[in-house]
Amino acid sequence: MNQLVLASAGADVARAFIELGVLLIGLGFLARLSHRIGLSPIPAYLAAGLIFGTGGLVELNFAEDFIDLASEIGVLLLLFVLGLEYTGAELTEGLKNGWRAGFVDVLLNFTPGFVAGLVLGWGPIGGLMLAGVTYISSSGVVSKLLSDLDRMANRETPAVLAVLVFEDLVVAAYLPVLGVLLVGGSLLSGTLSVGVALAVTTLALIMAIRFGGPISKVISARSDEALLLSVMGGILVVGGLAEQVQVSSAIGAFLVGIALSGEVRDRAEALLTPLRDLFAAIFFVLFSLRIDPGDLPPVLLVAALLAIVTTMTKISTGRYAAKQLGVGPKGRDRAGMELIARGEFSIVIAGLAAGTTVNAALAPTAAAYVLILAVLGPLLAKFNPPIPSLASIRGRLRPQQSGTSLSRSAPERP
Repeated sequence: MNQLVLASAGADVARAFIELGVLLIGLGFLARLSHRIGLSPIPAYLAAGLIFGTGGLVELNFAEDFIDLASEIGVLLLLFVLGLEYTGAELTEGLKNGWRAGFVDVLLNFTPGFVAGLVLGWGPIGGLMLAGVTYISSSGVVSKLLSDLDRMANRETPAVLAVLVFEDLVVAAYLPVLGVLLVGGSLLSGTLSVGVALAVTTLALIMAIRFGGPISKVISARSDEALLLSVMGGILVVGGLAEQVQVSSAIGAFLVGIALSGEVRDRAEALLTPLRDLFAAIFFVLFSLRIDPGDLPPVLLVAALLAIVTTMTKISTGRYAAKQLGVGPKGRDRAGMELIARGEFSIVIAGLAAGTTVNAALAPTAAAYVLILAVLGPLLAKFNPPIPSLASIRGRLRPQQSGTSLSRSAPERP
């Protein structure tokens, strides 16, 4: 009997190894092809997930616990490596100069989702959830894009980073309140959760800025093996503690990256970048593996309209944020395109609707919306096509005044 159990377990493990190995080989081919034609591999990874996921052409059955954990680690490593590119002083300066852009981001990208939810008859809570889906950019996709397109050192990148950090702080306040509303709890308990989350985030940021040098000295080791294990352990511990207090684990990993400095930072980047690429690829594939292509057609029109509107609003956000830092027109456009992609947090928000009274169409609508922008965002960021601003569109739609006395007395300046 024991031999039969062991044989069955061995067969399951063997199949999991083979399926995962074939998938990684396929992703390696897609990455090679994408880089050869000068594109980010993210859209190719997402397409692979649709093909091999639920309802796809070939359905693979991976060990879900392992894939889930690997995917989460991918997001942590993406944000950690992004944090390595900046010092605490640079982040503080970016937030100081970028808070206005953060509020513009909320206004432009939260509003369309909320209004759409009300129009679709999903009620205030459904509208609030859809607003969260349309609001937040994907930190994972954006950070991978900046790396793939070699834009880490660009002038507009601090503006993009400031918007991402501000969004994560908003989500740290948004998720506890939303969770309380979904279970019918009191607003007071949600407010207390928000206060704790923001206080912990602020404290962690101060520690990363003030004590980055001593932290780097403690972690430093002559052995690459010891340094790799220490840094990786620190990322996981800080990410886990952040989740315990309702703060995004990605923010925790990002702050660990900021805290490291000098030789430790350079060595950590060299050691962990290959791991980031491996686990990030798993994250992007898992994201689309869980989307059933059959659920998408009924909600595709709504998702596409939302995608068009919020592409324009997110581009406007990026342009405004970069302008605040004195970046030129081309850099402003790049910042706007880089912020378009939605991803992991949008899907998490939509997933909260499961088992509640919120309309069942929310989840597939969010999935279709995120998939469109997760593919469209990297393509627009790569090619950076000329897209008119919201202000210029309003100007074109405004009726032209004929030769009135007012227009003659106050001619428009060039």
